[in-house]
Parts: sequence; C-alpha cells; structure tokens
Amino acid sequence: MTTRLCPGLHPLSHGAYAWLAPQATWGWSNAGLITDGEESLLIDTLYDLELTTEMLAKMRAAAPAAKSIGTLVNTHANGDHCHGNELVTGAEIIASTASALEMNELTPEAMAAIMQSAKELGPLGEYFQHCFGQFRFDGIRFTPPTRTFDGELDLKVGDKDVHLIEVGPAHTRGDILVHCPADGVVFTGDILFIDSTPVMWHGPVANWINACLLIEDMGAEFIIPGHGPITDKHGVVKVRHYLQYVHDQARARYDAGMDAFEAAKDIELSEYSAWSDPERIAVNVDSLYREFSGQQAQTETLELMSRMAALAGFPAKS
Repeated sequence: MTTRLCPGLHPLSHGAYAWLAPQATWGWSNAGLITDGEESLLIDTLYDLELTTEMLAKMRAAAPAAKSIGTLVNTHANGDHCHGNELVTGAEIIASTASALEMNELTPEAMAAIMQSAKELGPLGEYFQHCFGQFRFDGIRFTPPTRTFDGELDLKVGDKDVHLIEVGPAHTRGDILVHCPADGVVFTGDILFIDSTPVMWHGPVANWINACLLIEDMGAEFIIPGHGPITDKHGVVKVRHYLQYVHDQARARYDAGMDAFEAAKDIELSEYSAWSDPERIAVNVDSLYREFSGQQAQTETLELMSRMAALAGFPAKS
C-alpha cells in the first residue's frame, strides 16, 4: 500500500520522521530523521541550500534532538541526496566508499556550470532546464563524507540500532539502505522510486533486484523511497517487477541485434507508462546492454541525457 501524504515532514514512529518532496521527478528527493533522547541521525540532504534549510528548520521545530544532528548518512552520490551537506554543521557524514569517490565526479560547482551553459545545448539544454531549472546550484560548497565503509556498518542513535547496508552498485556505484528495526522503518535512497521510473546509472540489475528482495524481507512498516510516497512491501515488488521486465525486454532485443537506443524506443512500457519520467528507459537499456556485452566503459552522461531528451519530446539537433 502506498501512503500519499502532503509534502513536508511526517512523524512515523518513536521519534522517526520522513521528509517528503512535493514531486517524484528529477531532483525532488525524500530524506529522513531518526532520533532517540538527545541524539539524532539525518538520512540525506536535498538538492540545494534553500530546500535543505527549509527541511532542517522543520525538523528542528519538530524534534529537539535535531537541533544538533550528530550523524548524517548519504545513501548515494547523486547531488539531490547530498548537496545540502554543508548545512549540517558538526555532523559526522557517512557514506559507502564507492559513493564518496563518485561524489567527486559531479560536484555542485560542475552542476552549476552545466546549467549556466544549458542555453548553448539546444534541445538538450531545454531538457536540462526542464529537469533541473528549479534548483539553485550556485554557492553550494562541496561537502564530502568524513567517514566511509564497505559492506555493512552498525550505528547507535541513543538506544536505537541503525544498520547501514551497502547494496550497490545498482542505481549508482555505492547505494546503501538505512534500517532502524526499533522504528519499523527503512530509508532506501534511490533503490526505490515509487510512482516514478527508476534510473539505472550503473547496475548490474541483479544487485538492484536483490536489494528489493532484501527490503521485502525486512518487514518494515514504513518504507521511505528516495523519490515518491511512503510505501510498503507491495510498492517494492512493483519496482522489482519493473526491473525484471525491462531486463527481459532488453535481452530479447539485444539477442535480436537491435542497438540500445532503438531497443529503448521499441519497448512497450505497458503498466509502467503512467510512472513519471518514462524516458529513463533509455538509460536502463543502455546499462543492461553494457551488462549483456561485458563492456566496462559507460556511455557518456550527455549522450544518455540526449537520448532521454529525445524520448521526452526534446529532439536532438539534426
């Protein structure tokens, strides 16, 4: 069952909170807070400083322990989950080793430069503006993790156990889940997109499917995706089924000799067509083709964005 709540801060249970974005599309990410006594742990920051400032103010008003957040966990390297890190002053910032390395590749400064040059990119620039034009990347100070781990890491927030579980590479190179059994909650980062099309920048898809199965087995009452409304096991199953469906459809077209972009255009999205950002199929098929062929080099991000722009109705220059 998917719980549709208005955007903002929502109490879950026993001092846990979810911050829900107003949309489930590009850049509009969720976050979370776990508190116990005077201690608190924040799961992810937001895409720019204005959004993160608003979220932190609401958290501090609702939970006294959030006035001094001791630990910040970044679930993965995408900027909409870590660009606000500088505002969580004094916190230990934790991420997987792979995520910490990946964060260096598209810093806030780099994103600001891309957006400043968007007008020179024609239809691709229009697509960038469509996806990211509502965010402000200027003036953000890149603030990377101060502690990294591989595999699993167990933390304490007051008397609560919090388990960090690395399930990437999947969506990105180092995705992690944040599970607090005492609160019956798991924050999944972008392992889950609910009512929004998942995007597989890295893969392999088997890791992502296994991560879904792990979440399903946790029995958590509250499952907070990286994007979209709060869900339960049934929402996780839908994401897993999407991944398996796209894998099978892409495999058939790969075996038939169709190239990746033609395959992406050819796949019928069927029941998944109502999810936002269906053009992400272009990235997903490209990643699957790389997996099928054993190719190590990834397609340039601008090329993938161009393919998505074309599928979304922003045709590339002839």
